[in-house]
Amino acid sequence: MKSGGTQLKLIMTFQNYGQALFKPMKQTREQETPPDFFYFSDFERHNAEIAAFHLDKILDFRRVPPVAGRLVNMTREIRDVTRDKKLWRTFFISPANNVCFYGECSYYCSTEHALCGKPDQIEGSLAAFLPDLNLAKRKTWRNPWRRSYHKRKKAEWEVDPDYCDEVKQTPPYDRGTRLLDVMDMTVFDFLMGNMDRHHYETFEKFGNDTFIIHLDNGRGFGKHSHDELSILVPLSQCCRVRKSTYQRLQLLAKEDYRLSALMEESLLQDRLSPVLIQPHLQAMDRRLQVVLQVLTGCIEKEGYANVVEEDLVRDTATHRSPGHR
Repeated sequence: MKSGGTQLKLIMTFQNYGQALFKPMKQTREQETPPDFFYFSDFERHNAEIAAFHLDKILDFRRVPPVAGRLVNMTREIRDVTRDKKLWRTFFISPANNVCFYGECSYYCSTEHALCGKPDQIEGSLAAFLPDLNLAKRKTWRNPWRRSYHKRKKAEWEVDPDYCDEVKQTPPYDRGTRLLDVMDMTVFDFLMGNMDRHHYETFEKFGNDTFIIHLDNGRGFGKHSHDELSILVPLSQCCRVRKSTYQRLQLLAKEDYRLSALMEESLLQDRLSPVLIQPHLQAMDRRLQVVLQVLTGCIEKEGYANVVEEDLVRDTATHRSPGHR
């Protein structure tokens, strides 16, 4: 069992000593987050982890470690091989004769929240482990646009429209590409409806010349019928975006490269296909239009050069003389 977090996660070790993080299925594809649920009391979805990997790749960020769906035999591949006695003790047979277990975690590990197979087969997402911390140390950063995680209290960014000016003067956002990385992450989270980005990680080795790792995406794709506009606040407050990101978003809005169609095609490669139901795919097209509208408003207000950051390096080879080899 992986320690920390509100819900059960397992560390799977393979015969070649490689490891992956297993998030078991808690909800069906069709179950939407109830409207009265707070984002921090929502369940994590295994299919959201899978879909997030594919979305990140299509957006050309490539900051999510590889994730794949798998069907696991709970008896043979978990219960009978685990050395974790605490985990082993939580296995039981349900009244419907299905194998169930609930493990140990902060909140949702009890018989009421047990994970049950059919009869002992269960879906889950397997995320490739990052290199060991001894090889690649990581630094955890508090997201400047973190939510308050309180039922009544608001975060500073929710009440101060000029909050981004303050962030821009604070390291590491006062130089380099970190702020642009946060804008990429904002777009990524809005497209999948993820409100739970309280922290993020970077590789320590590269200092401020690094990138954000898009980890822990299980609370995405909870609602297809609602677009949570508050996720886009960093973008609307800062009005900054990479040119490569802006051009990719414009491309994915075209009929020939429609985001929903590319996602559907990409997700067919996964063993648990269909990973997302159609309403979630269609919601991404709708949200993409919202992102482009926000950026259009920014450009009209502040000018293209002040909003879109040039990050595309021209190939000098294309400017050589025709006879050059």
